[in-house]
Amino acid sequence: MSHVGARYDFADKAADYARLALELAGLLAGESDLIANAANTAALIFDAVPQLNWAGFYFLKDGALVVGPFQGKPACVRIALGAGVCGTAAERRTTLVVPDVCKFPGHIACDAASRSEIVIPLLLGTSLLGVLDVDSPELARFDDTDRRGLEALAVIFLASQRAGDAG
Repeated sequence: MSHVGARYDFADKAADYARLALELAGLLAGESDLIANAANTAALIFDAVPQLNWAGFYFLKDGALVVGPFQGKPACVRIALGAGVCGTAAERRTTLVVPDVCKFPGHIACDAASRSEIVIPLLLGTSLLGVLDVDSPELARFDDTDRRGLEALAVIFLASQRAGDAG
């Protein structure tokens, strides 16, 4: 199946995230492979959302977060739970919006150009699958509308995994 992505300007963030959610749902429909869906989700976010320099996944393996599919510069391979923004969001199981990563205690700088970050934990029931991590070279790039929009995309990604579990 081919995919032609829509163009977004994010002048109306909430509306564009809603359109992006519909696009992601269509893109993942009928596919339950974790890696394929993570790759397409990361690519869609990176292509559609402005002012990003990294978008991707870390998955929980053997008690640590291990890099999964992403778009951007090469990334840290393993992140301990509780370390950096990703590890902290995973450990707390709550979304973290960090306006200035330089002010986040223990920030792990995979790309020195990153200035702000949002990390969404991926929970299947009570089990932590990993995190969706999105970085920007702009200070304070992410706000509550971004949080809600990216959390909605994470729910769609997780639904594709639940569909695979049910089948």
